[in-house]
Amino acid sequence: MNKFNMNKFFQYLRTDTFRKNLIGALIGLTVFFLLIVFGLRQYTRHNESVIVPELKGLLVDDAIKTLQAQGFEYDVDSVYQVDAKPGLVIEQDPDPATKVKKNRTLYLTIITRTAPEVAFPDLIEKTFVEARAILNSYGLKLGDTTYIPDIARDVVLDVKFGGERLNAGRPIPKGSTVGLVLGDGRGANEVVVPDLIGLTLEQVRFALQGNSLTLGTVNYMGPVTDSLSATVISQTPTPEDPMVSIGTPINIALANE
Repeated sequence: MNKFNMNKFFQYLRTDTFRKNLIGALIGLTVFFLLIVFGLRQYTRHNESVIVPELKGLLVDDAIKTLQAQGFEYDVDSVYQVDAKPGLVIEQDPDPATKVKKNRTLYLTIITRTAPEVAFPDLIEKTFVEARAILNSYGLKLGDTTYIPDIARDVVLDVKFGGERLNAGRPIPKGSTVGLVLGDGRGANEVVVPDLIGLTLEQVRFALQGNSLTLGTVNYMGPVTDSLSATVISQTPTPEDPMVSIGTPINIALANE
């Protein structure tokens, strides 16, 4: 810039036009700055934080009333838990006592009122320990365990649900209780002693044959006028005794009524 132009520039700085433009620019910048500051405060609601209430342990209806009364928005998700009270708030985000802005959305997790269904797993030929672990992983409960003669010890042979056979793949409510039928490890070498009380000698022979047992001693108690109509009044072993080996003789006593 030459000397002539420099002189014109300094002369312009001393004019009223320059002073007016400078003052206008400064006022404009100040207004713009103030608008930004107050606008951000309004947008972020500066110094308007509120405390998040404790909602865990409340029923969802009560929790929602609390949130609405304090001006919060909310979003509800649900999970299922066995033996948990339906509608109960178990988780919240943000945590209680946290400071947040007004109208903040709080996220609640509640216990669902309806149990979801699961496809029942295949437990046949699984060991008892394996079956119990699988049931637990599916959110199912183990009920009664029944043992029947089988060479496989503590191995699942059948599954019962509501008194009926439960096949793999059938949908059942999560949290349901199922029973297991297990092998006792003794196989077909032992059988349950049948109840013979009240049977005639002919009926006894038929019952013992069907259970792979033999007839032992036969005693008549008191005067017996008709041996064909005499019925069993006692037996050994009894049905209450443990299982016996195939071919075990059963002793009976008969009498006329």
